Amino acid sequence: MAALLQTHNLTAFYGDFQALFGIDFEIATGEIVAIIGANGAGKSTFLKTLTGLIKTQKDAVQLEGDGIGGVPPHDLVARGIAMVPEGRRLFPSLSVEENLTIGAYAKRGGPWTLERVYATFPVLSERRRNPGTALSGGQQQMVAIGRALMANPKLLICDELSLGLAPVVIKEIYEAIPKITAEGITAIIVEQDVAVAKRVSHRLYCFQEGRVSLTGESSKTPMEDISKAYFGI
Repeated sequence: MAALLQTHNLTAFYGDFQALFGIDFEIATGEIVAIIGANGAGKSTFLKTLTGLIKTQKDAVQLEGDGIGGVPPHDLVARGIAMVPEGRRLFPSLSVEENLTIGAYAKRGGPWTLERVYATFPVLSERRRNPGTALSGGQQQMVAIGRALMANPKLLICDELSLGLAPVVIKEIYEAIPKITAEGITAIIVEQDVAVAKRVSHRLYCFQEGRVSLTGESSKTPMEDISKAYFGI
């Protein structure tokens, strides 16, 4: 299967500090790929390069064969990349529905509408007039996912969906992911909980100190190998 997105020898810097060292990564259309690693391993920096928040060489990131490294974030949304950021980052002055509607500003065509988001997360329809930040943490995460889906992306990038949420809420949110990807959306998921990452993804990449320390099929990669790659043992 052809890759939807690839990186080749990807590097990233914060000023003079190098945060990523030669990352080779790929994800095929329809895949769910997890990225795991300890705090400071480079996971969020990697996502920032994919979404244009950190500039890198043009051909170091390719979307359907076109170099997109350094392309501004709003242009990447128009080309089909949407992100669910860590911490959700909803607009506190806007209602649930207004937060969702903002996600559609690029006006990409596709199946995801307000009605479709409400069908996926029914509680949001009930709370549509509430301020987005007046919801529970899990409901806010649903709004953040719905906002990204309103962009009708080819690639959905999710950063720490389970952070700070109760296990029952995490289960509910992750049960929605296969339904979302069944519509043809490809997903990259950064996840601290390795067991969750293995369960919900087809393949995984482990980052350690800005490098890929392990990659493999999620269901076939032993936890012992993951632990060694995770901690650099």
